[in-house]
Amino acid sequence: MNIYTLEVFIISGPVSEKFAKKNPIISRTIGIRGDQTLEELHNAIFKAFNRFDNHLYEFQIGGKGPNDPKSKRYSFSSTDDEIMGGKLAGDVRKTIMDDLKLKKDAAFGYWFDFGDDWWHQINVLAIEVKTLKGKYPKVTKKVGKSPPQYMDVDE
Repeated sequence: MNIYTLEVFIISGPVSEKFAKKNPIISRTIGIRGDQTLEELHNAIFKAFNRFDNHLYEFQIGGKGPNDPKSKRYSFSSTDDEIMGGKLAGDVRKTIMDDLKLKKDAAFGYWFDFGDDWWHQINVLAIEVKTLKGKYPKVTKKVGKSPPQYMDVDE
């Protein structure tokens, strides 16, 4: 079974200057199995950053990182496709990690909440064949505090 070790950085979003100064780097390292979906990765990221209000999201794979127009977009079929314009490469509920043909040291984007625009860069730290121990996906490392999902929430 392939296990992907991914480092997820928040690179922009509605974060106050005070919070950003106290937390210059905000990342979570997540392990996920190759047979798990992008939706399961989204759920792991959502929980890892202590979010509580779900919104639309997409993954952008194959470019040089977040918001690269050459990336393939993965989100929810039809509805989201019409909202954002352009064709989707796949549905997050059906696309598993192994389908993406990721390589070690690759980077890809994750865009959460199309109104507040939380942008993340995901770096592939490792892809290993392992005997499974424990539940996946799982957070293995946290750097920095999770910013409030909304600026009006106390920091």
